[in-house]
Amino acid sequence: SHQDRPENTKTRLDFAIQWHLVCWQYLTYEKSSLATLIKMWEVILLKYESLVSKYDCHCAGVRKILELVQSKGEQACEYFLYILYKVYDAYIDLQPWLKEINYQPPDFIRDIPVKNTDPISRYCEKLRHELGRDTRFIASYAQQEETLLEELYTDTLMELLNDRNESLGHLEGLEQLLGEQGVFNPQAETVLVTGDAGVGKSILLQKLQRLWSKRELEQTDAMFFFKFRCRMFSTFNETDEISLRDLLFKYNCYPDQDADNEVFSYILRFPEKVIFTFDGYDEIQAYLDLGNVHEVVSPEERTHPLMVLINLLCGKLLNGSRKVLTARTGTEVESRVIRKRVALRGFSPAHLQTYTNLHFKEQEHRDLVSVQLDASPHLCGLCSIPLFCWIVFKSFKHLRSVYDDFELPEACVTLTNIFLLLSEVFFSRGATPPPGLLKRNTRCPADTFRAGLRPLTAFSKLALLGMERGGFVFDQEEVASCGLTEEDLQVGFLRPVSRYDACENPSTFEFLHLTLQSFLAAFSLVLDEQASVGNILKFFTECSRRVNTSCLLCVVHCIGGSSKPRGKDPFKTNEHLQYANLFLCGLLSKANADLLEHMVPPALLKRKRAVLKSYLSTSVRSHLRGLPLYRTEQEGSKVHVLPNFLWMLRCIFETGSQEVAQLTAKGITADYIKLGYCNVFSGDCSALNFVLQHRRKGLGVDMDNNNISDYGVKQLRPSFSKMTVLRLCVNQISDSSVEVLAEELIKHRVVEVLGLYNNLITDIGAKLIAHIIEECPKLRVVKLGSNKFTSVGGRYLASAIQKSTSIFDVGMWGNSIGDEGASAFAEALRNHPSLTNLSLSANGITSEGGRSLAEALKGNTMLRIFWLVQNELSDDVAPDMAELIRSNTGLSHLWLINNQLTVDGIRQLSEALSHNTSLKEISLKGNCLSKEEEKLFEAEGRLHFH
Repeated sequence: SHQDRPENTKTRLDFAIQWHLVCWQYLTYEKSSLATLIKMWEVILLKYESLVSKYDCHCAGVRKILELVQSKGEQACEYFLYILYKVYDAYIDLQPWLKEINYQPPDFIRDIPVKNTDPISRYCEKLRHELGRDTRFIASYAQQEETLLEELYTDTLMELLNDRNESLGHLEGLEQLLGEQGVFNPQAETVLVTGDAGVGKSILLQKLQRLWSKRELEQTDAMFFFKFRCRMFSTFNETDEISLRDLLFKYNCYPDQDADNEVFSYILRFPEKVIFTFDGYDEIQAYLDLGNVHEVVSPEERTHPLMVLINLLCGKLLNGSRKVLTARTGTEVESRVIRKRVALRGFSPAHLQTYTNLHFKEQEHRDLVSVQLDASPHLCGLCSIPLFCWIVFKSFKHLRSVYDDFELPEACVTLTNIFLLLSEVFFSRGATPPPGLLKRNTRCPADTFRAGLRPLTAFSKLALLGMERGGFVFDQEEVASCGLTEEDLQVGFLRPVSRYDACENPSTFEFLHLTLQSFLAAFSLVLDEQASVGNILKFFTECSRRVNTSCLLCVVHCIGGSSKPRGKDPFKTNEHLQYANLFLCGLLSKANADLLEHMVPPALLKRKRAVLKSYLSTSVRSHLRGLPLYRTEQEGSKVHVLPNFLWMLRCIFETGSQEVAQLTAKGITADYIKLGYCNVFSGDCSALNFVLQHRRKGLGVDMDNNNISDYGVKQLRPSFSKMTVLRLCVNQISDSSVEVLAEELIKHRVVEVLGLYNNLITDIGAKLIAHIIEECPKLRVVKLGSNKFTSVGGRYLASAIQKSTSIFDVGMWGNSIGDEGASAFAEALRNHPSLTNLSLSANGITSEGGRSLAEALKGNTMLRIFWLVQNELSDDVAPDMAELIRSNTGLSHLWLINNQLTVDGIRQLSEALSHNTSLKEISLKGNCLSKEEEKLFEAEGRLHFH
């Protein structure tokens, strides 16, 4: 059929796709002879010929093919189907049908060759082959070491966010990344995946690419997949110009046999068949005058590569294609170009166990690692970040093979210790004993680093060079200028990367991870004996004056012509510099003095440590004085910390300086600090505790909307004795965390506010929370919505609330306590002396539960605000609610939004309101009323329908 194809390939393809879709929709899937199947296709073609009359000549050609195939008999029909099966991308719309009927070609057909002459599907096959080859292995610290992706890849928590960065729950699998779940901007095309350094953004894209290459990516019929790393856009000169065609073919995968025109034309015609991935948007380091940027809408127009990227993300180029963009947390991207947001939160406990089992094949090592992790919540918190976990596990495996006495780091391990461990592995690889020889008895890191000092100095110098110029890719000349040899390159710090061109010449290098480059840059500042002592503070100074401006925000404004970007370079971010500062603090800590004194003169090391400590002390005072402070009647003085506060805590923890920690605790003069939306992960909780444990008086702490998890709660245990307000909403915590909270809060009995909204707490945790409510005499507010409570947990909590004389605000929105739980809360409400605010919204409560609550409230004079939003209340409960309203108990706000009340039920409520003087509103939006019926109640201003 390809030999006599029409010259107009686009017309042929357009018709073929329409025809296959029609066939797919109307074919019967019952087993029948293949000849009958072919005959049915002919009937369908005839039936729909009128719909495609402009393709009359092609319809006739298709009929001739079908007649020819049918006349040749069963084997010809089998071969015809085999062609459709084999030339996958040419007939991609038929593949779901072939999969549904479980088509398997007979063995004798498999031996007959199929020659694919279609340039589009040939290019798709080439793309799949190259992507499959490139994504097969996970990058390792040893260039000669290869680990199959399938053997070690483990999912991480993928949290779905709305346009206000509020949690929408979690994706259940990678295939949902490109789905419709969580889409808040259907007109946009970019899925933004964010996460901290090392959380697994790059390997997630690698897994996505791998699935597509193997045709295992569900929910997509994409024929083209183009992958790019954003740091490539920093390698171009300011005068470089490329077109969209160049980006696709010259810098990714080039079509064979001069078929680029046909392939490119097809891509332009069907952009919805294309997926792009752009990894590491925060790594773009560009020096451009973006004030004069213009829109690029022509795929043939040549402009700076960065502008091609921006116009792709904005939908100006190849509108309709799908893009996945990754960036570190805090990289702001304007919402109007984002289709959906996904935040990677690292390993859950279950994920960590899976990763442990995959990493260690020997049960002995699995058990040993699990025991040591369980003994150290802080190490578990660090290991929730896949990169850090990989370093710990690989180091354990290697050093365990060399030394008899090696175990995982102690509980006080810092991030600096982890990267020192990795560096020790790099330089001790030659110490691995040959098979059959005994292991060494003792381990001496100082000897290892002293032996590797020359290459360590060279690698560190190269890392610092890159940090200073904002570069992450190094050419041969830069590598050689730092004194690195070919033998040094085998150590593992650097890995070769191809130039971003068709030659694929591995003549450039990059560090194994950007965070490793930050670590080595800090090492260079410590090792340098020539520069002034104050030079160690260079990145602190840079971070203090640099504004982490939104990359895309500024560029989009430039493209729109609305304004010029602020500052010299809107693309620069500084998290890698912050990590360099953190590692500097760790390297200059007293804990690492014995190690560093073998590499730096002790006197110089002491002076550098003194300069750093002085700077930190001064900066802490300055930072804390500069925090915006305001007062509230109930919570006293309150402060919402700035983003750098967390980096300050991390640095203080890395130093291990109790003196600086005490100074920081003393400088927090507010009664309440807000750390919400500050990107606190579990490993940061040790840093927070390191400071807060020195606090002498009570403190309210709001840590809502972070990623603390059960590991973080365990690390905060010593600080709970000081916390009068404890908010841990939206933090992935489960019953094991509640067990810790119950033990500590009941012991100290100072907590007044407890926020645990939107976590993973079950009825087991509800029983523990009930115990907290009963035993803590100052507890006033409890927020427990969106957990996993059933009627069992509802009974526990209601019983405890009934006994409490201090509690006045309870939030239970979004659980499943049902009518049984509602009945228990009804008993708690009878004559309660203090409860004024209660939400039982979205709990599956029907009219039966509503009647119990209404009856109990007739004897309650304290409750003022009662929410029953999004339940299943119907007109059956209206008489009871009306009776409650007539009782005039003091209730001021009654919310019945999104229930099932009709005009008849609401009429009863309206009539009862004439006997009530305390109710200010009954909110009834989302019930079963028409606009006309709502007008019947306009005279009663306290009934709200909007």
